Amino acid sequence: MRKATSTDKPLIINILSKSFDDNQSVNYITKQDHKRKKRIAALMEYSYEVCNAFGDVFISDDKKACALVLFPDQKKTTLKSILLDANLILSCVGIENIGKAMSRESKIKAIQPKENMYYLWFIGVDPKSRNKGAGTKLLNELISDSKKKGRPVYLETSTLTNLPWYKKAGFEVYSELDMGYNLFFLRRELDIEQHLKS
Repeated sequence: MRKATSTDKPLIINILSKSFDDNQSVNYITKQDHKRKKRIAALMEYSYEVCNAFGDVFISDDKKACALVLFPDQKKTTLKSILLDANLILSCVGIENIGKAMSRESKIKAIQPKENMYYLWFIGVDPKSRNKGAGTKLLNELISDSKKKGRPVYLETSTLTNLPWYKKAGFEVYSELDMGYNLFFLRRELDIEQHLKS
């Protein structure tokens, strides 16, 4: 994998939009109307920009998979972040869904631990390349990167079928939230050797 550049942005938004088209968690905060697909793309563009500013954006060497990683402790309120948030409300969530989206966000934040984490916000594979190992290879590379940075990996998923995949990579479910769908909270602790070094 490599860090994405601005020229990779359209491809990354496309991969993630297709990967999360039927995702319950994404569709929960996305206004459900005839512009739904555009709204999901707007969410992915927002997430890309936030991670580009306060984390890392990665793309696989074969450009079939990508990931957005956030370091929440580094996130700051800036003019750009305020404009991004405002645009997200208008282009994805919809004014009438602000309360629902903010409630969901506060419930998630209440469960997430207050530690320096490697937050895997989104990982996606081009649908044509699924089940060929691209996602697993990228996930393993992300885990290696998290070890170099000395941060445990955290994520949420509403896709029940992804749980065995994450568990095989060393993740454990540490909490669950009922949002009308089940949202699973997963973490992958740093290896014991890493704990000993810090």
